[in-house]
Amino acid sequence: MRNMRETFLVKLGCKAEVQKMSNKRAFTLIELLVVIAIIAILAGIIFPVYARAKDSANRNSDMASMNNLRSALQLYRADQGGYPPALLGYVTLYSGGPDAGNVIPADRLKGYLYPKRVDSIKTLTPAYNRSTVTQTTNAVFPPADASAVGSAPIMDLNGDGIVSNADDVAGARQAFGPADGDVCWNSTVLAVAAGSRCGGVDSTPLSFYAVSGFDTAQVPTSGGGQQTQLRYSRFWTNYAIGPSGGGGGADDDPRQLGYDDPPEDTVVTWDSYFRDYDSGNPGVPVATRRDLLLFVSGSARPWDSRALFDNSWRLRRAR
Repeated sequence: MRNMRETFLVKLGCKAEVQKMSNKRAFTLIELLVVIAIIAILAGIIFPVYARAKDSANRNSDMASMNNLRSALQLYRADQGGYPPALLGYVTLYSGGPDAGNVIPADRLKGYLYPKRVDSIKTLTPAYNRSTVTQTTNAVFPPADASAVGSAPIMDLNGDGIVSNADDVAGARQAFGPADGDVCWNSTVLAVAAGSRCGGVDSTPLSFYAVSGFDTAQVPTSGGGQQTQLRYSRFWTNYAIGPSGGGGGADDDPRQLGYDDPPEDTVVTWDSYFRDYDSGNPGVPVATRRDLLLFVSGSARPWDSRALFDNSWRLRRAR
C-alpha cells in the first residue's frame, strides 16, 4: 500500500511528501534498551524513597497510638487506683444467643481501655499488625536478661544509697522466658508462664486478641518460625510471680506497673514490628533504634531493638 501511495504522489509531483515519509523510522533496539534502563534506574530510586516514607508514616502513627494509650492509662489509673491487667482485655466468648461459644470480636468487646477511654481499636493495633478482630493467640514471655545475677545492677534495690552488685538479686530478675510456655492466670490474677500445668496453677493458658499488638506481638524465631510474645504485663519478676509463688519482696524491682506509684522509667510496652533482624540469626534483632518504647512518664520514643530484646522490662537506664 505504501509503494502504491508513493507512486501516486510522485505522479502528482509531491516529491517532498515522499521524502518525508521515507525519513520516518521506528526505535532501534539500543534506544529501547536505553529507555528501559532509565525507567529501571528511576524505579530503583523512587521505590526505596516511597518505602522509607511509608515506614516513617507508620512509625509516627504507632507513636501517636502509644501516646494515646498512655493518656488512657493515666485516666484508668486515676479512676481505678492502678493499671489494668491488659490494655485491651482477654478473649471473651458470647455466653448466649445464636453466637454462644464464639469469640466476641475485639471491636465489640468492652475492654479495660476500649471503648471508654480509647475510641478506636486501631489505637491498639500497630500499623504492621495484619490480624483481624476475631483472631486469638496465646503468648510467652519475651527473653529475660541473660547476664549473670549479681553482675548487672540497675538501681538501688536494697536501700543502702549506692547501686552495686548487691542490688542485682535473683528475686528481682524476670521470672519467665519463651521456653517456659504460655502465659496464664494464677489465683491472685497475675500473669505466670505455663509449665506442664500452666505453672502448676491453671491448665488453661490465657488467650489474647491478636489485634491488640501492644499487649502481645508476633516475632520471628531463630528456627525460622513465628512466636507471640508478651509486651504488657503488670508484674514480671521472681519476687512478684516466680515459680515459688511470688507475692512481692522488699528488694523487688519497683519498676512494675502492679506496684503503687511505679518510677517514671517503668516500661509500659514496646512496639517491635519495625525491627531489622540479623540475616545470620533471624530471631535476633540488629542493634538499631527501630523499636518504639513507652515509659510511664514521657512520650513514646525510638529505642535500641537489641537492648529491648536482651532486657525486656529490665531495661537498663543507661540505654
